[in-house]
Amino acid sequence: MKKLAVLGSTGSIGAQTLDIVKAHPEKFQVTALSCGKNIKLLAEQIVTYRPVIAVCGRQEDVPELKEMVKAMDREACNQTEILWGQEGLKTVAIHSDCQMILNALMGISGLVPTMAAIEAGKDIALANKETLVTGGHMVMEAARRQGVKILPVDSEHSAIFQCLEGNQNRPIKRILLTASGGPFRGFTREQLEQVTLEQALKHPKWNMGRKITIDSATMMNKGLEVIEAKWLFDVPVSDIEILVHPQSIVHSMVEFMDTSVIAQLGVPDMGIPIGLALAYPNRLTAQEQQAGLDFFDAASHLTFERPDPKVFRCIDLAYQASLAGDSYPAAMNGANEVLVELFLQGKIRFIDIQDILEKVLERHQPISQPGLEEVLQVDREIREMTYLMAAATRN
Repeated sequence: MKKLAVLGSTGSIGAQTLDIVKAHPEKFQVTALSCGKNIKLLAEQIVTYRPVIAVCGRQEDVPELKEMVKAMDREACNQTEILWGQEGLKTVAIHSDCQMILNALMGISGLVPTMAAIEAGKDIALANKETLVTGGHMVMEAARRQGVKILPVDSEHSAIFQCLEGNQNRPIKRILLTASGGPFRGFTREQLEQVTLEQALKHPKWNMGRKITIDSATMMNKGLEVIEAKWLFDVPVSDIEILVHPQSIVHSMVEFMDTSVIAQLGVPDMGIPIGLALAYPNRLTAQEQQAGLDFFDAASHLTFERPDPKVFRCIDLAYQASLAGDSYPAAMNGANEVLVELFLQGKIRFIDIQDILEKVLERHQPISQPGLEEVLQVDREIREMTYLMAAATRN
């Protein structure tokens, strides 16, 4: 039985992970859980899964979380230690009663616990792409040094991982990273200037958290995934191409030097890549209610388009940041997190996300080969700059 720590257990990926654990109790045991602010759901998860440790985001939430658990199940309250913040996440990451960390945290908050878990020799099921965007050079080197597996949970990277199984020594010509196109596929720049928050949160294919849904709408999510793929598969970003595939059936492809292309297909269901990462090198048996791919319906008509980087500027900004290297990807990520937050709060327009991001990157003073503390410092400074530039835009 594999012992799991689920970081970000109250989010979309975390909740789906726990559904898989519930469906396969003979294979997995949850030993740690964490949330940001949703302590009510975390309390319910604590009672259900009886972890050794649970972590909430804020210190002031600890007493209320304890009372919630105690009111539901006094024994569960006595069994689970409640911690908070980054120190709590680091404690989970190195805890001896855990074999794998599923990192479904949001943003750069996933970097520090991932590094701590790797140094402690834990395998990582990675759903937090920002970990590799901001610290890919450190993370992959530490994983190699410690002999740790990093198993991708994003559907696109899981697809690439599956395409490369058995082909590790065969040179890659290019990675073909698919994208649904989001809710604004085919829009012009002028149309993007008019979109609303409600429109941006309506993804045509996937049910995701609010932040990643906005990233999908700006196509920054795909830019982040390009950088993640670079580190996971040791491929230059110049050999990674984005294809808009609105049916979301082909989750990504790999073209080899002889021009053969291997693709991974499936219904758009995050349970599949999550289950693969948890059970690797095995595969889980699908539940009876899970529908497979119908080649005479959903997969009967597959189309591919080129994204328009002149309209969706975040794509080019991500490529440029990766090619520039140093601390540019960390700066890009920090600025994007702030801008998405401001858009969700109604303080900037949708189009401002890419426009302000470009200005922030132009002003960034890069640090060469930043270490962990330097990456975190860049993140703090770039956030301050971004808030100021966004305020100036509003005025």
